[in-house]
Amino acid sequence: MIIFSGVTTSALAQAPGFAHPGLLHSNADLQRMKTAVAGKRSPIYEGYTVFEKSPFSHADYQMKGPLASVGRNPTAGQADYDSDANAAYQNAIMWAVTGDKRYAQTAIRIIDAWSNTLLSVTGRDAVLMAGLGPFKMVNAAEIIRYSDAGWPDVAVKRAEQHFLRVIYPVLAEFAPFANGNWDDAALKTVMAIGIFCNDREIFESAVRYYVNGWGNGSLTHYIINDTGQVQETGRDQAHTQLGIGMLAECCEMAWHQGLNLYAYANNRLLKGFEYTAKYNLGHNDIPYTPMLDRTGKYHHTHPSEIARGNLRAVYEQVYNHYVHRVGLPAPFTKAAADRLRPEGPGMPGADHPGYGTLFYTVSPATDRADTLPLSVEMPAGLVLTANRDTGILTWATLRGVSSYLIKRAKNKEGPYRKIGIAAGNSFRDSSMKRGVISYYTVTGVRDGRESEASLPVSLAGGGLPAGWRNSDIGNTGTPGYALYDGDLMRIEAGGVFADTLPEAVNYTYRELMRDTAMTIQVCPQPSSQFTAVGLMIRSGLQPGSPFVALMLYPAKTKEIEAPRWAMQLIQRGNQGATVSVLAQQPLEQPAVTYGRLTGPCWLKVARSGDTITGFGSYDGIIWEPLGTVRWPAGKRALTGIAAASNIAATTTVRVRLQ
Repeated sequence: MIIFSGVTTSALAQAPGFAHPGLLHSNADLQRMKTAVAGKRSPIYEGYTVFEKSPFSHADYQMKGPLASVGRNPTAGQADYDSDANAAYQNAIMWAVTGDKRYAQTAIRIIDAWSNTLLSVTGRDAVLMAGLGPFKMVNAAEIIRYSDAGWPDVAVKRAEQHFLRVIYPVLAEFAPFANGNWDDAALKTVMAIGIFCNDREIFESAVRYYVNGWGNGSLTHYIINDTGQVQETGRDQAHTQLGIGMLAECCEMAWHQGLNLYAYANNRLLKGFEYTAKYNLGHNDIPYTPMLDRTGKYHHTHPSEIARGNLRAVYEQVYNHYVHRVGLPAPFTKAAADRLRPEGPGMPGADHPGYGTLFYTVSPATDRADTLPLSVEMPAGLVLTANRDTGILTWATLRGVSSYLIKRAKNKEGPYRKIGIAAGNSFRDSSMKRGVISYYTVTGVRDGRESEASLPVSLAGGGLPAGWRNSDIGNTGTPGYALYDGDLMRIEAGGVFADTLPEAVNYTYRELMRDTAMTIQVCPQPSSQFTAVGLMIRSGLQPGSPFVALMLYPAKTKEIEAPRWAMQLIQRGNQGATVSVLAQQPLEQPAVTYGRLTGPCWLKVARSGDTITGFGSYDGIIWEPLGTVRWPAGKRALTGIAAASNIAATTTVRVRLQ
């Protein structure tokens, strides 16, 4: 007999525990599969026969690894790791379905070997290496850990540390420099690690990126509008299906933690699946809007025919959720699932779990969705924006909850006091004080009982600290803005900033005192690799005004994937004069890898009388002066953060005020 545990306590003392097992498969899912296979219930049993025949589902599987280092581009052990991850995951499923402990022992042997040995994930495509195969390894560990498989606690803790110290750091900042499927590979594995390691902060970072990330892979950036068009529809159909499939995997994990990400943005995920399935089933009457992606590298004008019609094993999960669980129509997703049934492996490599007929088939007449106690549920994915003096708060809803309490505090630690009730997933607070940081949490109410409170989100009233303003200078195309949460300032900017062109930047600024310094940490990674961002002192907001700026600037190279990042100290001495580059220093590791701004970088400008000095740092402790200039613009000046996308769209930049 297999015994699955229910809910465990989180490692964070003040946060509720997660439901376990609670990644792609809950306790109820595994028991449903086991019962259906034993009773040869169609179509689950047919799905099982396909799954059972896979060489990765055999207890006598022979490991390919482990290795101390794996990588992708250049390839190093990728096939070996992915093969072993497939086998660990599928043997864990076989153990859950059959009760044969030989499968559990094989899964444990693989997980232990890799968590004992693997020390690094390398290569230009390290995010994909860490986001695909390891997702299956974490899922295997989750199933084994929360059953009576006999996995020793010391080995469980070692696996936790392996995922946190080797895999998670590669994925922690996601992949905003790439097509959205990269983001989503990182996203699903970050979410899985958060649940397995009982780390609410990690889990919450994934949910918030899903709903409001700055790269191509967040839900509304990947499925770009309500027609269902996908960011990669114009690239090829293989990557398009890969990306929406991974977003669906995020939704399933969240569902098992009580969150209804499936419904977010008016069921945007379903619209992406319907659009993609329709096109891949041969229909040509789909709308298409030409688009430039968030990175500025990929401009598509029409749907791609590449890999069209090659349906991937991603449809059963989404069909069963929307049609059987919640009763929504999904005709094209259903048609794709019908064509694939029984669904086979998620090829190639470790791209998808696949086998959705076995994993996800539910019957509305006999299968009831498992419910969680409110003691382990909490809203997540809080997003707080500002519209003048009004704060606009949204969140990912809980399953079966339609009433929410909104609470606010002056400090992160509280106390939080109720300020309103919402019937949906949004709330407007018109009582924010301009320039003052406020903290918010949300709880759900079901049957008169209140859930645990969400992790807090914060914002300055009006969006910015007291004394700060935001303005576009020159023709930036799309208006920009800045929001400050008490720690990070998130800036959305268009425009172009180069020494040979008229400036068009977004500027977040305050008055400059005569003798003062401003320091920022530029956080990885901006959503465009062509983003220019830095500190600027200027005499006014008019285009052509005198200024001094210390900028991170990505000079274009022949290889579009790898701009040449540098710190530049630049100046315009008189109104409308030519901009001069006074000093330049190439950025090095750890700030830049493979031409991507993947690590933090600190910038500081200090004014003493009529002298301004620019400094750069890789750690915020050791500073290197870049140069000193005279400030000819008189005593009055503005100082702040300048940002420009340098593409025909906007970019997101995050900086930390020091």
